[in-house]
Amino acid sequence: MPTVMVRATTILGEFEQVQAELVGTAVMLTDGRAGTVERVWLDELHGLRISIRGHDGKWPISTVKLAETR
Repeated sequence: MPTVMVRATTILGEFEQVQAELVGTAVMLTDGRAGTVERVWLDELHGLRISIRGHDGKWPISTVKLAETR
């Protein structure tokens, strides 16, 4: 398999794993917003972004301050 395909497959596999781990997890953002991760996106400009149930918007994963451990 060409190197590009291997890298793309690796990225998509990791993204699916992150989705499975984060969706439904309670989190707190650095700005004080808290809630449950509703959805995860891969944004070409900002990287991984999340939405939190009950709050409008999408936030970079780097703003997650505290996550519930399972």
